Amino acid sequence: MEERRRSERHPLESSIVIKRLDGTNPEEVAIEITDVSKTGIGFTCSEALQIGAVYESFLKIWTQETIHAFVEIVRIEKIADKTFSYGCMFIGMPEMDNSRIMVYETVQHMTGGDK
Repeated sequence: MEERRRSERHPLESSIVIKRLDGTNPEEVAIEITDVSKTGIGFTCSEALQIGAVYESFLKIWTQETIHAFVEIVRIEKIADKTFSYGCMFIGMPEMDNSRIMVYETVQHMTGGDK
């Protein structure tokens, strides 16, 4: 598969809750993050989400802080009977929050934690 990511991805042990913005599905969905970069996240969940849909997310990061961000689903892959893998881009993330993710990337490189 051709690599299309604009930024390097790193694993992050965390989870977030996302909810759809257009009001068609107001329920919250729990997901498990597989990787994060300054431009987006990868995650898995058992809910079938829609490509191109924008969701509101609350990302708990390694410092135990929560980043409020909007994400757009850009990739979907079915990985098991009722489990899907998603790729998302951050939309309009504040520079301060983006900087927190960039600091995490730097620490991962320095400690060799992304191997």
